[in-house]
Amino acid sequence: MKSPCIIGTKCVSLHPPLPNWAPLVGWRAMVKAVREAGRYCLSFTAAGLKPELAAVMARIHAETGNWKETRALVLERNALQTRSLASAKRLETELRQRLQLLNDEQLKLLAEGSSDDRLAMAWLAVLKRIQLTVELTRDLLLDKLEGSDALLRRSDMTGFYEASEQLHPELQALSVSSQKKVRSTVLSMLREAGLLEGKANRSGQLGTVQRPSLSPQALALLDNDPDLRAGFLLKPKQRRARR
Repeated sequence: MKSPCIIGTKCVSLHPPLPNWAPLVGWRAMVKAVREAGRYCLSFTAAGLKPELAAVMARIHAETGNWKETRALVLERNALQTRSLASAKRLETELRQRLQLLNDEQLKLLAEGSSDDRLAMAWLAVLKRIQLTVELTRDLLLDKLEGSDALLRRSDMTGFYEASEQLHPELQALSVSSQKKVRSTVLSMLREAGLLEGKANRSGQLGTVQRPSLSPQALALLDNDPDLRAGFLLKPKQRRARR
């Protein structure tokens, strides 16, 4: 089995549609292709949420109009304020892989919006790239928030990751240190994005699940994508009944 998605690869939906060439290949080859397309991207530990740095890149992209020139200028100016070129390249690559998934309006709000807007758009970019965060917010956090217990416990997270490993062996294949890094990075992003309030304690409590603050502009840019709305702990919009 191939290693998890690495920096520079494109992440896609967990449940991609069958490709057009499916009837032309053997069943085993088709299943393998679909499974690989749904693999988790686990390279995101190269960068946390980084809303301010994401906004810097969005502004430079507004200058250049394309990502190739944006990358060159970011590195030339040391816009991400790293100590080494190698660190700058790793950070730029991961942030760019996320921001490339935002549309023009979302990038503009990231570049020009308030601090809350920058947080929201940076988190939106994470949701679009990292399927793991979509499933965590949709299947665990939203469920807890809608239930009678909004307190997130370490055991909740452990249960989620153990269940995810059954569908995604690439999670289980990580070294112990890499698993810890993935989990700590995700937890840190949840806090920074405003989905988790309070500090962890020795009794295993990680904090209280809450909906983040969203401006009308940010909320409008979520459209009605159920996964993206769930990523902000919002339910899908109710469709109006036809008269």
